[in-house]
Amino acid sequence: MKVKTSITLSDELVQSSDTFSGGQKNRSNFIEKAVRDYLERQARLKRDIDDLAILNGKASKFNKEAEAVLS
Repeated sequence: MKVKTSITLSDELVQSSDTFSGGQKNRSNFIEKAVRDYLERQARLKRDIDDLAILNGKASKFNKEAEAVLS
């Protein structure tokens, strides 16, 4: 389902989006894709940060296990 909304963008941003829209005539579709891509990148970044925190929290345990295996 689509919801109609109104946003205000700078003239420069509108011109840039028109330039890079790949010939799409529908600005709404282009902006929707841009926002969706941004949100997906943000979600991926959050997952990566969360995963890194988990690994860092268990690093000491992993290092001890690796030392035991190597010795």
